[in-house]
Amino acid sequence: MIVDGVTFPDGRHCETTALGALLGHAGLALSEPMLFGLGEGLGFVYWDAKTMDLPFLGGRSKPMEVTRTAAARLGLGLRIAETTSPGKAWRTVADALDAGQPVGLQLDCYHLDYFTTKVHFGGHVVAVYGYDDTRAYLIDTGQQGGAVTTSLKSLELARGARGPMTARNLSFTVTVPPGRPDLATAIRAAIRNNAHTFLHPPIANLGHRGIAKASVQVTKWFERSTDPARDLPTAATLMERGGTGGSLFRAMYRDFLTEAATLVDDDHLRRGRHLYAEIAPLWTEVAGRLTAAGETLDPAHLAEASALLADLARRERAAMEILAQIG
Repeated sequence: MIVDGVTFPDGRHCETTALGALLGHAGLALSEPMLFGLGEGLGFVYWDAKTMDLPFLGGRSKPMEVTRTAAARLGLGLRIAETTSPGKAWRTVADALDAGQPVGLQLDCYHLDYFTTKVHFGGHVVAVYGYDDTRAYLIDTGQQGGAVTTSLKSLELARGARGPMTARNLSFTVTVPPGRPDLATAIRAAIRNNAHTFLHPPIANLGHRGIAKASVQVTKWFERSTDPARDLPTAATLMERGGTGGSLFRAMYRDFLTEAATLVDDDHLRRGRHLYAEIAPLWTEVAGRLTAAGETLDPAHLAEASALLADLARRERAAMEILAQIG
């Protein structure tokens, strides 16, 4: 069973790729940066736990929050199903596919056949557009191959995995109401709300406060890691090539603001876009310093990463304060 009329977005980020495929099939074609921005996806988290090799620097909101928020902003019909039963979970997906509707899935990519780098990440999102007796046909990011397949057994394991950021066999479908959504109004509201969330985080690990915290903690990463030569380059790779297109989602948000400026005439928006164009490459420099620190074991590189992060905390706070004023 293959659903007709499905396109393959060749996206950079898993959730916006899957959402874009579902929306495109439903007749609403929006760019990946636009979906990310309308989903208020830009954020920051400094996440550390004893079980982790090294703290995680994240640049977006929690899994599925972009989908939920973008659907609300656009007035879409979003149906999310979760269950602890693998059989019921598959029937929900198969019924939608049999009815001609592609389905989004949240899962742990570790179990998928086509993932050559085996790392557990329970917040991965794909779209499924077909199946046969043994395999499921999926849409993933361009980096992972775009149109790919995996065995039904591996898909069951991936969907039912437990651990950080996992869901209980979560699947979702979207429907688009008649008429074109008011993108200009949705853009203004999304930018203001994303800015407010970033500027007023509930804990010090999030938003601009989280970046400032990272600037302090990163100088201690040699002591924090049991294998800095392995862990620091890995952290940098996740920042630059972990499905985000680099710059910890700042490049994608810059592209959203660029597109938004063609639909919304506002000086605060244009100024914010200019600032994020300056901010994005600095995150690539942070990743470069982390890589160099792991390769050389020279603490000077961590000191440079710390200084960059402190500067970024100030720059991003200023940029979001401007974007919060959009009319």
